[in-house]
Amino acid sequence: MSGLSIENISMRFDLPNGSAVQALKDVSLNLKEGELMSVLGPSGCGKTTLLNILAGFLAPTGGRIVMNGHEVHGPGAERGMVFQQGALFEWMDVRANVSFGPRMKGQRESEWGANVDHLLDVTGLGDFKDKAIYELSGGMQQRVALARCLANDPDVILMDEPLGALDALTREKMQGLVLKLWKETGKTIILITHSVEEALLLGERLLVMAPRPGRIHKEYRLPFADMGVNADLREVKKAEGYAQTREEILGMIWDMEEEIMGRTEDAQ
Repeated sequence: MSGLSIENISMRFDLPNGSAVQALKDVSLNLKEGELMSVLGPSGCGKTTLLNILAGFLAPTGGRIVMNGHEVHGPGAERGMVFQQGALFEWMDVRANVSFGPRMKGQRESEWGANVDHLLDVTGLGDFKDKAIYELSGGMQQRVALARCLANDPDVILMDEPLGALDALTREKMQGLVLKLWKETGKTIILITHSVEEALLLGERLLVMAPRPGRIHKEYRLPFADMGVNADLREVKKAEGYAQTREEILGMIWDMEEEIMGRTEDAQ
């Protein structure tokens, strides 16, 4: 069975003082191959914790992750991760960074060279392949991180606030690139973001999570990601239903933040 299944995932962190934090509770979800899903919610709702469990970096205290019919017990090549900060190898040039995965698998350049060069061209890095990482802007470094992930040919790409540190114009360009690569590669993508607008643009499925414990509060199925593949994202924001959905989600998250602040004040 292809796809990704999240089955009753719970995560509890035990603290040194004997107390515990329930970061996630009974989260269940199925993703078909090739789906693009964005996840947002207030701070503390377990977004990144869930992504780290999906990546295999954390073992849940309850439930399980099933990928293509096999239970996940740790990191695996079928799941690629793109972090908020690129986590690139500063001492390597751009092409060496992108080709790192295939080279570590023992592949020869004749096996990976054409694909890596294609990815460099698709991500706009073709003229920068010999540049050192420190010579690149933040946006260009995130392009390298995305191309490096794709070079490993994972079934699922996990993205943890990958565009959060970019300026507005660069962020919009990168959002367009994510949509383009999603359609071209057919990869399943899960993207964590704090931006409601970004979640609307980059999620044909959008999850709003609620905190304490982290759980799925509401799911949307949206047309905006498909619309944005071949359209100016600024025009997509003018589409029918976009502003209304944005305001609905903003209100939802605002109410959650208010509730969290109220709990904090009561505890003091």
